[in-house]
Amino acid sequence: MARNARRKRPVRSANPGANPPAGTGGAASAVQAAAPDPALRPFALVPGLAHLMLGRRRRGFHLLFFTLFLLLVVVVRWRAFTDGFSSPALDEWIATRFILTALAACVLFSFLDVHRLTSEQLDAAAAIAKGKSPFRVAIRRFGENKLAVAALYLIVLFYLVAILAPLLAPYDPAAIENPTETQYLGPSLQHLFGTDEFGRDLFSRAVFGARVSLAVGLLAVLVAVTFGTVFGSLAGYFGGVLDNVLMRIVDVIIAIPTFFLLLTLVGVFEANLLALVLILGFTSWTGTARFIRGEILSLKEREFIEAARAIGLPHRLVIFRHLIPNALAPVLVSAALMVGGMIGAEAGLSFLGIGIRPPTPSWGNMMSGGQDALLTYWWIALFPGLLLSSTILAFNLLADGLRDALDPKTLMRRYV
Repeated sequence: MARNARRKRPVRSANPGANPPAGTGGAASAVQAAAPDPALRPFALVPGLAHLMLGRRRRGFHLLFFTLFLLLVVVVRWRAFTDGFSSPALDEWIATRFILTALAACVLFSFLDVHRLTSEQLDAAAAIAKGKSPFRVAIRRFGENKLAVAALYLIVLFYLVAILAPLLAPYDPAAIENPTETQYLGPSLQHLFGTDEFGRDLFSRAVFGARVSLAVGLLAVLVAVTFGTVFGSLAGYFGGVLDNVLMRIVDVIIAIPTFFLLLTLVGVFEANLLALVLILGFTSWTGTARFIRGEILSLKEREFIEAARAIGLPHRLVIFRHLIPNALAPVLVSAALMVGGMIGAEAGLSFLGIGIRPPTPSWGNMMSGGQDALLTYWWIALFPGLLLSSTILAFNLLADGLRDALDPKTLMRRYV
């Protein structure tokens, strides 16, 4: 009876498409029936338009909005855009080339992606497997967190403004012209954020100050994460005496109050952009090292690491190709939080007068310039403070979204 109850294997035809897998025949035919029309490919020259016509609304909206934003900057600031090609200033050269490169990249990506969407023939099983990969599950789960997505949009907008600062700023941020007539002007259409005690346009200073604050935050975190990842990986992988020595170094650095260490280092070295990046980066790597060490201690006993060792892979390949990529999820969450902390630390040092010093604008020294007239000329400190607070809040919300999206239990539950 048991032998008769066994199911007979279906006879497969020589044509692979004749017998679709069980449960996927209808889906496969639906996928083939809904194959996009290749006639839409010429519309791909307008980034986002063909994606919207194909039903890829999110991708099409992103491409279209980004392209329109860049074109709007070019149209509104056409004279500054054309002058940037002949200007010897590096920031103007970067801004103009960035716009051209970004527009060309949008058109190229749109054309190639639409060509792929209109030519690929995926069967239903492949489409399901592709949609359930851990990476796509993480992206989908991150997209469900509306606050995290809004925070990501705001962060991208701030960095775009920082890169395009020479084109977006209507005035020279350091220019002082007729201070007796232009000082302490309130917010208006001519000066969106008002002017300070020297008659300088605060909107232009805030735009240029975003470059300093955002650059210090991102680069300092890059230094801290890179050094901490290598340090913690070596300690966790080799263990033994090396682990004890490296972790005692971490304990000694953690025992030193960070704020006083920052004050000491900034007082010893000249407070410029590079010095702040290195000081903040090399005083904030200990947390990353401890995170990575804990993950490495857990991963190095797994079967795939034992297999890598068994086939004779050198230690550097085991660490950098197999261990570190599988231990980066908590580090990414920590890095997003650290960027907000670094931006706040730079603003605090500049507010105290030991960070970025005027006339170079940063959000911290702009707030410092308005502390004496906070009640009468409130706009001097209010707008930089709002920008600083919104940036730090955006990075905190982004970290929360990454933590939920990269949760291993959630990923495995959805993947299975």
